[in-house]
Amino acid sequence: MSKTPEKIAVQILEDNMVGTMATVEGDKPHSRYMTFFNDNFTLYTVTSDNTHKVEELSKNPDTHILIGYDGKGLGDEYLEIEGKVEISSDDSMREKVWNNVLKDWFTGPDDPKMVILKVTPTQIKLMNTKGEGPVNINF
Repeated sequence: MSKTPEKIAVQILEDNMVGTMATVEGDKPHSRYMTFFNDNFTLYTVTSDNTHKVEELSKNPDTHILIGYDGKGLGDEYLEIEGKVEISSDDSMREKVWNNVLKDWFTGPDDPKMVILKVTPTQIKLMNTKGEGPVNINF
């Protein structure tokens, strides 16, 4: 039995934490690599409150994320995610995403510089599905 596009998308999000996140700076896109935590297609990423991305998202909360391509071949499946970003310093979110990797940048989940970027998808597309076009994911 073949996997549904939704199950493939979930597997991509479970297997890949690093992707690119694009924001808008002026009228131009600006992309950077980010580490994402997935919770039922809602993505979370951690950053410092004084970064360019926070400034850019404060002006325009739209984002575009690419995640899942691992470079093994032209047919690698990956996701294109369009979404809206909410900037949060909510303590429960900080606790939820905190892990030891973040110790290199923050003192702990209560570090006042740490903010959470919550990405609520507006559209998710599964790309490179073995000869087929993009597939919209229902979430």
